Amino acid sequence: MPPFTKVLVANRGEIAVRIFRTLRELGIGAVAVYSEVDRDSLHVSAADEAYLLGPGPAAESYLDQEKLLDVARRSGVEAVHPGYGFLAENPGFARAVARAGLVWIGPPTEAIEVMGSKTAARLRMAAAGVPVVPGTTEPVRSGEEVQRLGEDLGWPLAIKASAGGGGKGLKVVRGPDEAERAFESAQREGQAYFADPTVYVERYLEDPRHVEVQVLADGHGNVIHLGERDCTIQRRHQKLVEETPSPAVDAELRERIGEIAVAAARAVDYRSAGTIEGLLSREGEYFFLEMNTRIQVEHTVTEMATGLDLVREQVLIAAGEPLWLRQEDVRLIGHAIECRINAEDPSNGFLPSPGRVTSYREPGGPGVRVDSGIIAGSEVPGLYDPLVAKVIVHGVDREHARRRMLRALGEFEIGGITTLLGFHRALLDHPCFVDGTTCHGVVESDELAKRAQELSHQTTTVPAGSDGSPRRAHRLTLELDGRRYEVEALVPEPPYADLARKRRERAAAGTRAGAKDAVVTPMQGTVLAVEVEIGDEVQPGQVLCIVEAMKMENEITAPHAGVVTEVGVEVGQAVTQGQVVCVLGEA
Repeated sequence: MPPFTKVLVANRGEIAVRIFRTLRELGIGAVAVYSEVDRDSLHVSAADEAYLLGPGPAAESYLDQEKLLDVARRSGVEAVHPGYGFLAENPGFARAVARAGLVWIGPPTEAIEVMGSKTAARLRMAAAGVPVVPGTTEPVRSGEEVQRLGEDLGWPLAIKASAGGGGKGLKVVRGPDEAERAFESAQREGQAYFADPTVYVERYLEDPRHVEVQVLADGHGNVIHLGERDCTIQRRHQKLVEETPSPAVDAELRERIGEIAVAAARAVDYRSAGTIEGLLSREGEYFFLEMNTRIQVEHTVTEMATGLDLVREQVLIAAGEPLWLRQEDVRLIGHAIECRINAEDPSNGFLPSPGRVTSYREPGGPGVRVDSGIIAGSEVPGLYDPLVAKVIVHGVDREHARRRMLRALGEFEIGGITTLLGFHRALLDHPCFVDGTTCHGVVESDELAKRAQELSHQTTTVPAGSDGSPRRAHRLTLELDGRRYEVEALVPEPPYADLARKRRERAAAGTRAGAKDAVVTPMQGTVLAVEVEIGDEVQPGQVLCIVEAMKMENEITAPHAGVVTEVGVEVGQAVTQGQVVCVLGEA
């Protein structure tokens, strides 16, 4: 008998689709929720039942606990799986689920609370003998305090949102002149993403490896680890590529950090799947960083290397079943790599690239897996995280997996939006990745951005038909007298493709029209801060305003020196792509 009849997945996109698949294998009904802008999203049609969370702001719908619990009541589910992001690590929501008589497919609320506060987690881990990065255990209150800590601990420092995770609310401070701005930005992100502006400070380790350990713990006192994942390759402290095993971890170190992870989980009476994140210094020191009390985006590489379904384990643990395997049963076989395919433009500072997907074709073949939340015609909104798909491969060793990933990325086609497909192809072919180094300084380099642009799939010009309607080239294969021919025919462009093309053309036209004096937003979003006023003199690269888009802060900078003659935006304002931020006159 299945452990539950129905489960509500309180999430969206690729993680919702991925959880539905496991539920279906277990014979459990899958219930989806969706916001107004997600009406036509893939996860909605992939579920057995789907419920609208409106009315209200679409960006906040998945955070509305009352609406989620109302869907749970109406649909008759027995349990709730939060996925990752949104309310996945919200102890208040976990308690509300339990009060409603439902099962929370996740850890105990006490563990979420302790590990959700980075300062509380550091104290608990230090008490349990788990090594932590030197820093504060109490909240930091001002930029001046950050400056004093810099003198004591040494520069650079890392300011972190106490409730943060996933790179949100993390700012690196390399000197006292950056302290105030970084402090305010970390506070702002902590409040925006986690409703908690509390921040703390720790020593920033230069060019470490980000090595995390997957753990499983049941309600019967069993805790095991499933090896490590190397998540070192990041930009803006957000992961881009993950792999297991780590190129820098041998069997002895694996056993040591595995023991640290198990001790950390036991210290908070953990239950469910979780991840102990840590930093591995160039000298071989391993420090506890934080614990993610949920399923991770990169859980897929562990699944490929161990043959386990981590979501299945979560569901069974939540149903009260003991772990069915012991530590000595865990085997890491071969090598697995995951590439996150974000809707971002690496040639333009990784700015978000929402829009309509006009064409879509996934790779396949031996050892290739794709977890996706889109299909052809899908709209990628600017309200949510830019992750649209993940490519995961498994090979007999790292080099085999690397070559397999390059093959898979070359087969993957996503038209209509700019993605990281070309970036990943450029990165995995770079000597730094081939050699298994940290690729420090390479990920955000102009060299890699240029190569990524060369490798990206180019959008062809769309010719018009005789009636003026847009046409696109469609390749056909024909046979005549036993001989094969390939020809191109001009066919009507789908309505959604026409709309996406016109949107891009309007944005480009607006940008060109104001390129000389006007600075425009390269994406739609919400203005978080305006850093200049009329009459200010600015220098090239100086921050003019900060726009939040797809859950990321994006700095809009001055392209050249000048005097601000006009300011076109204000804090809290929603802006569209190509909207004027300010106008720069001659200095």
